[in-house]
Amino acid sequence: MNVAAHTNIAPTDLRSLRRTFHGRLLGPEDPGYEEGRRVWNGSIDRRPALIAYCTDTADVVEALRFATGLGMEVAVRSGGHSFPGQSLSEGGVVIDLSGMRGLRVDPDTRTARVQAGVLIGELDTATQLFGLAVPAGIVTHTGLAGLTLGGGIGWLMRKYGLTVDQLTAVEMVTAGGEVVRADATENSELFWAVRGGGGNFGIVTEFEFRLNPVGPIVLAGPVVWRMADSARLMRFYRDWIDEAPDDLTTAIVHRRAPAVDYLPAELWGAPVVMVVCCWAGPIDAGERFLAALRRFGPPVLDLCAPQPFTRFQAMFDPSFPHGRWYYFKSRDVDVLTDEVIDLTADRATSFTSPLTAFPIFQRGGALARVGEEETAFSGRSSGHTFNINATCATEEGFAQERAWARGFWSDLAPHESGAYVNFLMEEGIERVRAAYGQAKYDRLAAIKRSVDPDNVFHLNQNIPPAPAG
Repeated sequence: MNVAAHTNIAPTDLRSLRRTFHGRLLGPEDPGYEEGRRVWNGSIDRRPALIAYCTDTADVVEALRFATGLGMEVAVRSGGHSFPGQSLSEGGVVIDLSGMRGLRVDPDTRTARVQAGVLIGELDTATQLFGLAVPAGIVTHTGLAGLTLGGGIGWLMRKYGLTVDQLTAVEMVTAGGEVVRADATENSELFWAVRGGGGNFGIVTEFEFRLNPVGPIVLAGPVVWRMADSARLMRFYRDWIDEAPDDLTTAIVHRRAPAVDYLPAELWGAPVVMVVCCWAGPIDAGERFLAALRRFGPPVLDLCAPQPFTRFQAMFDPSFPHGRWYYFKSRDVDVLTDEVIDLTADRATSFTSPLTAFPIFQRGGALARVGEEETAFSGRSSGHTFNINATCATEEGFAQERAWARGFWSDLAPHESGAYVNFLMEEGIERVRAAYGQAKYDRLAAIKRSVDPDNVFHLNQNIPPAPAG
C-alpha cells in the first residue's frame, strides 16, 4: 500500500474526524504530544502526524477509516512495548488503544473478557482475586494485546501453555473497517492466524480468555551465583531441568546485579548468573524439587520463596522501565549443548552496560504439547529461547552494546531451531518467513490477502499478502 507521511493534516479533515471520534486527538502542536509520542523503548524517536486515543471500538473504526482515506500509514499501540517501535509511525496515524481498559472476570466459567488496552499486570490483579490467571509475560506494564498476538511466553507457559493457547475468541476491526468476531467456528481461519501471527490481520479490540487455577501463592524468585560459575551452573541446570515437571518454569539470566531493594547493596553491580524459578504447583513439592538447585554452589543469594504470584510478576519491572535504550536479538535452540553453554558463558563477560541482561527461557511442558499446526505460533518443540537484551540508560554506549548483542546472536546461528516473533527487531521478510516456516508462512500470507490485501497493517513483523492467484 502506498502511504503518505504528513507533518500536518488539513483542518477540514480533522474537523470531520472530530465529529465522529469520541477520544482525544493529538497532533504535533497540541499539549501532551511530546509525551504521547513516547514508547517504552527510548531509542525510538518518531513523530506521527496524529495520535488517536480510542475510547471504544467505534473510535477504532473511525480512526482507521480516517487514516486509510488519506492514504496515511497506520500504527496500532496498546502498551507500546514493541521492541523495534512498530507501535509508532513517522508521519502517520497512531491508533492508540491504551484507554480501552475494560476487563471482566467470570470465576464460575473461568473466563475473562479483556479490552486491548489492558496491561498484563492489570489482568493478573483482576484474575488473582479468584486464584486464576492467564499465562502472560514477565513485565507487568507490557500491553496484553501485542504480547498475545505474537504468542505470549511467560512464567506459566510450561504448566498451561502460551497466552494464545488460552484465547477462545477475539473481536477485531479489519482493514476495511468491518467489526468481526473470530473463534473456533466463526472466521476460524482468521482466529488461527491471530494466535501467533501478530497484528497483520486487523486491530483486535477485545480478547476472550480461558482462565487457569494459579496460586495465589507460588514458589518463585531468583537463585543467584557469581558469573564465574556460569558454565558449570548451566551444565548442572541442563541435567536438572530434564526431570522438571510442568509446575516449574525457569529462566537463566546473566547480568550485573541491579540496585534494587530486594538485593543486598554489597551485591549491586556484581556480575551474576541466576536461575529464576516459578513453581505453580503445591509448595512442598516445589521445595523438594528445588533442593538440588539450592545445593549447587552454594548461591550467593536465594530469593526463591513462597510469595503472591502478582508480586513475583512485578519483580523484574525495575529492570525494564520506560525510556531506556533497548536493543534485542533472539534465537531458539533445542538443547543447551556444551558448545552453546561455553559460548554463552564467554559472551556474558563481554557486555559493558550495567543495565544489559539476557534471559534464556526454558520451554517445553504444556507449550510443546499443543500441535504445531493448531495455531500460527511456530517452534513449539524448541527447548530454550535466548532473549539477548542490550540496554543503556541513554544513547551513550548504546552502539557498542548493540554490536555486542548482534555478535552474540550471530555466533548462536549454527544452533538455532527457530525464533519468537515478539522478540524480533526490524530484521526483514526472510527472517519473518524463517520464524514461521514456509508452509505456515504461505497460509498466513493467503489469509492476509483475504482480509488486508493492501497491507494496511504492515507496521509489525510483516507478512505481505500473497499474490492473487
